[in-house]
Amino acid sequence: QVQLVESGGGSVQPGGSLRLSCAASGSIFSINGMGWYRQAPGKQRELVTIITSGGNTNYADSVKGRFTISRDNAKNTVYLQMNSLQPEDTAVYHCYGRIARRLGIANDYWGQGTQVTVST
Repeated sequence: QVQLVESGGGSVQPGGSLRLSCAASGSIFSINGMGWYRQAPGKQRELVTIITSGGNTNYADSVKGRFTISRDNAKNTVYLQMNSLQPEDTAVYHCYGRIARRLGIANDYWGQGTQVTVST
């Protein structure tokens, strides 16, 4: 089994910051990509950002310059620093991991989600 556990969500005023964390645990052989998706009420889940095992990153246009993803490979943990938050960033943020439990076999895993609310 593999588990992804998120932490760090909450409520903040526009312009504020939050930092999300996601730790992967369980029977892990290797972790390829890790990242974050989000889903706002009434909308489809969308990619926020991804980081590869080599540190390459990809961001949604809507968060470029405001959000930063980082990764601690030794701790199997990924972080999302979110600055200049806006009401449109309000969503449930889900951690994602492309994780292999054995050589050559990788699967997608998801965290349970953490709520981020940006409002006055």
